[in-house]
Amino acid sequence: MPAAAQRASVERVKRTPLELAAIATAAVPGLQPTAVAASPDDATDFDAALLETADGRAWRIRCPRGTEASARLETEMTVLRAFDPAVRAELPFQMPAVAGTVRMDGLTTCVYTNLTGTVRDLDTLASGSDRLAREIGTTLAAIHGLPQELVDSADLPSYTANGFRQRRLNELDQAATTGKIPAVLLRRWEQAMEDVTLWRFNPTVVHGDLHEDNLLIDDDRVTAVTGWTDLRIGDPADDIAWLVGSNEPKFIDAVLAAYHEARKEPVDPQLARRAALAAEFALAQYLVKALALGDQEVARDAEAMLAELAADIEASEAAEAEAAVTSRDGVAGAGTEAPASEGGQPAAERPRTADPAPATDAIPLITDGRNG
Repeated sequence: MPAAAQRASVERVKRTPLELAAIATAAVPGLQPTAVAASPDDATDFDAALLETADGRAWRIRCPRGTEASARLETEMTVLRAFDPAVRAELPFQMPAVAGTVRMDGLTTCVYTNLTGTVRDLDTLASGSDRLAREIGTTLAAIHGLPQELVDSADLPSYTANGFRQRRLNELDQAATTGKIPAVLLRRWEQAMEDVTLWRFNPTVVHGDLHEDNLLIDDDRVTAVTGWTDLRIGDPADDIAWLVGSNEPKFIDAVLAAYHEARKEPVDPQLARRAALAAEFALAQYLVKALALGDQEVARDAEAMLAELAADIEASEAAEAEAAVTSRDGVAGAGTEAPASEGGQPAAERPRTADPAPATDAIPLITDGRNG
């Protein structure tokens, strides 16, 4: 079989919970599962399951669907080893521990001791208590407050603010080459990424794959954070992008208020805007990954969501333009000059600055293509 075809076949591997249970017994000698169920995960990258053994213990297995995902799991093992007991003791949540690994077809599969708590979907989190919103905010703050030496010692990616912006521009160029990104989105994202005022932030340790499936909740408390495959130093907004998909401004505001209070650092005024941009751009990343894996079904799904987002933005911009014209005409009709900028150009005619934080219902943040 040609190498490219062989790689494609590996990338397409999907395993059932029963198959995962069998693999777990190879990773952890003596493990004898008595029950197994599917576990939420990044569907484009991993198959996952929860296992239970006769002694009542619970375990979780993550099996990569391709070489890139396998490399991410190996990175996670490095990360988890870097979190020594002293660092873990300072965190307000638990972290996974690797119980065993096994390599099959050149891919690494991990089995973890399962942690307390259950996964809740984003709608459930958003409609939860104020206490839960505060918990999520303090969890984010704890991650971003981790010592950067953890990332450096593990030889993981580290970006300056400008370096991260350039990385995003490179990803945008890559997405544009697919020919499948609507022009309105390309213009919007390019304008936002070239606006240097948007990217003045202090880089922090970033989880890199944070979303509702990687938070375990018990009694309105965040008990554990999982999925440490993409740890890096970069833009903290990446860990907040998933919140935008809740379409619940009150929930988002409560999380961010708790986050800023716990961080005890100057508030980043552009944090929410970059998070909204990251939420939108996740669709382009989702598409690029699907095309790289040759998954036409997922690619079509991504294209449909991009088209929907583009239509929402065009409708929003048209409504704003119409409102601006109506307002200007009304003012002019009253015998008053239209407001002008410092340069004398009417405000209604000034070029519109890209705002990557539209109404949240215009951002269909997906759950399977989050990696930034």
